[in-house]
Amino acid sequence: MPFVYNGLPSRVIFGSGTLSRLADEVRELGCRRAIVLATPQQATQGRKVLEQLGELGAGLFAEARMHTPVEITDRAMRQVEALGADCTVAIGGGSTIGLGKAISLRADLPQVAIPTTYAGSEMTPILGETQDGLKTTQRTLRVLPETVIYDVDLTLGLPTAMSGTSGINAIAHAVEALYARDRNPIVSLMAEEGIAALARSLPVIAHDPENATARSDALYGAWLCGVCLGSVGMALHHKLCHTLGGSFDLPHAETHTIVLPHAVAYNAAAAPEAMSHIARALGASDAADGLFDLACAVGAPLALADIGLKEADIVRATEIATANPYWNPREIEADGIRRLLENACAGRRPESTTRTDS
Repeated sequence: MPFVYNGLPSRVIFGSGTLSRLADEVRELGCRRAIVLATPQQATQGRKVLEQLGELGAGLFAEARMHTPVEITDRAMRQVEALGADCTVAIGGGSTIGLGKAISLRADLPQVAIPTTYAGSEMTPILGETQDGLKTTQRTLRVLPETVIYDVDLTLGLPTAMSGTSGINAIAHAVEALYARDRNPIVSLMAEEGIAALARSLPVIAHDPENATARSDALYGAWLCGVCLGSVGMALHHKLCHTLGGSFDLPHAETHTIVLPHAVAYNAAAAPEAMSHIARALGASDAADGLFDLACAVGAPLALADIGLKEADIVRATEIATANPYWNPREIEADGIRRLLENACAGRRPESTTRTDS
């Protein structure tokens, strides 16, 4: 079978205690003045990273926010310029790593990403930014981090609730890679392996959050899922989540977790081979049910209404999601998307939707 596979040019350091290599990795990039990025909640961790950098640390910007608002990036750029920073070191999840990407797009600075969640943004050349209530995405190698340091020790303290939703967010990348228009057998191998690693580790973490083996397995799975996201296009699920996050300010990982089983149910009949791979990786008989049951097993929220979406928002969300849809294996139908969102808003078990196209 002919296919095209593009390997992404990132350097990955994986293991326990690997944060100790940070200064050497900054030097390897030829940099001497690193600005450390973090969210306000991870400012203490950011300061520790700055201390670890020693003379290579130029300063800390701890104002990263979810969905990468343009105004936050503008503020960060002013500090980058004031400090004379020549690279960024982002520690945290998708919010912080997204800010590093936005800075790199504007200033062309090398990036070191240190993920502390399972979001996967560190492995992608994709940047999503929010301005005036709308989230837009672009794909360019300019925003791909040059170096990624995966340190399992940094995930041991990740709260169990965040671990579960972050991990299922990662699974979403692999799920859509399996039915992507530009899918290929190499990425499909990574996708199934990534889903399986997270599916077996997340329930363990929910009950034993300091289980180092499960944490390592989850971080490994998240890495593979992130590669999938960076290597092929995404579809309906990601469009819906970008709409809900950017326009209704819903939390990123929780939104992905709730929407995923419903998006998979919507696409099930149009992508049977992908559904078989997903179900096998989950150890389930049905892909959508297996994803819903995994969310239940890790104690994740199941209803968009519980994380801020109002029933009155569904019509507007449907309009935005269908106005400029991503490619999808099944035709995007407004009535079907509205039903999908209604089910996700109410927290119902996913249902197979009936095609209206002939």
